[in-house]
Amino acid sequence: MTEQIKKTLRDSKAARWTALVIVSFTMMWGYFLTDAMSPLMTMLEVEMNWSSSDFGIFNWAYCWFNVFLLMLIFGGIILDKLGVRFTGLMTCMLMVVGAFIKYYAVEYISPAADAGTIFGIRTQVFVASLGYAIFAVGTENCGITVTKVIAKWFKGNEMALAMGSQVAVARLGTALAMIVSPLIVKNFSMSAPLLFALILLVVGFLAYVVFCVMDTKLDRQITAEQSEDDTFHISDLKAIVSNRGFWLIALLCLMFYSAVFPFMKYATSLMENKYGMANEWAGWIPALIPMGNLIMTPLFGGIYDKHGKGATIMIIGSSMLIMVHLLFALPMLNYWWFAAFIAIILGVAFSLVPSAMWPSVPKIIPEKLLGSAYALIFWVQNIGLGFVPLLIGWLLNEYCIEGMTIRDGREVIQYDYTLPMLVFAVFGLVALFLAISLKLEDKKKGYGLEKANIVK
Repeated sequence: MTEQIKKTLRDSKAARWTALVIVSFTMMWGYFLTDAMSPLMTMLEVEMNWSSSDFGIFNWAYCWFNVFLLMLIFGGIILDKLGVRFTGLMTCMLMVVGAFIKYYAVEYISPAADAGTIFGIRTQVFVASLGYAIFAVGTENCGITVTKVIAKWFKGNEMALAMGSQVAVARLGTALAMIVSPLIVKNFSMSAPLLFALILLVVGFLAYVVFCVMDTKLDRQITAEQSEDDTFHISDLKAIVSNRGFWLIALLCLMFYSAVFPFMKYATSLMENKYGMANEWAGWIPALIPMGNLIMTPLFGGIYDKHGKGATIMIIGSSMLIMVHLLFALPMLNYWWFAAFIAIILGVAFSLVPSAMWPSVPKIIPEKLLGSAYALIFWVQNIGLGFVPLLIGWLLNEYCIEGMTIRDGREVIQYDYTLPMLVFAVFGLVALFLAISLKLEDKKKGYGLEKANIVK
């Protein structure tokens, strides 16, 4: 048996890292489209007549199907039943379809106020939101699939480093969106970043086909190692929902990401309104957050692999998150260099928690249930990813408008971001409480969150 295991594809370091590079490439362009519109809030107000509420509705659409129609839950079950190849190809196709609808709405549907409404939402905003909702089903389920791919290919090896590296590459897509989207719009059109992302998503789909060839070979090699106990049954789901440690991680994920991803949607507008930056450069400072992930997330993942301390890492990251949003809320030091300093700190926090949180799930949940477990976590997370941007857009529109101002030669709305930053800080405070509770639960149940991942 030992000789057979040594001959499997995943025991080749080059092979498993090649697989990681391929699936990470696919996810990177999914993340690019996720945030392609994030730095364009002011441009959308000027060019497309979108209000901050319209922008909030658009970002809220991310959870329409994932949360309300339970598509993430179904996706996780499909993943555990049919595997990473079928699920990955299906989700890649959904990303492409959603991206096309989103592009079509911005390019071809009139942004005029009298162009009609659908369910009380302006037609262009609704169709773009519909495309975003379909895309979200694809990208979130693809994220679950890629996470299970890593758990499968890096079992007993550098799993946290691999997951951290995948997150880092995905965040590169976010950083590119924050930097490149405004520049593309300025030189081409409002829909150009979406077309660019659509083309790259097609390339990402083709890359995943290559991975499927590798995974087919691996499955042939490890079939003999599998037993009936490794087979997924619907009744096994009770092992997930009855696990307190699992729910602590899921809720920590909800609170932590609710203070990060929705913030990224409005970060460029924050830089314009609070720190007086021009739109074409305002995305550069928020881009520091995911850019820092390129180095720090794999670094912290490597530390977790070798030395453990996963729960402690999550506590430190959550504490830093609170400090960051309180600093952004300060009614002083409105300088770009101070904003950059805060963004770097947020980048560190944004690296710490995911580098420990995602690799901790396989320590709590059996491998055969990981697809469903990650799906349920992503479902909980999507509640925040959808409703928090809607909340922030509503707060800005109702309570944070200070008047009109001239920026980049155009008259635009001036917002006060103090209240939204305090809301984000509260999410960070709850995340800290959950991280501490998770560490205490680990001491009781012995999950091994404070232990190293690499089996020696």
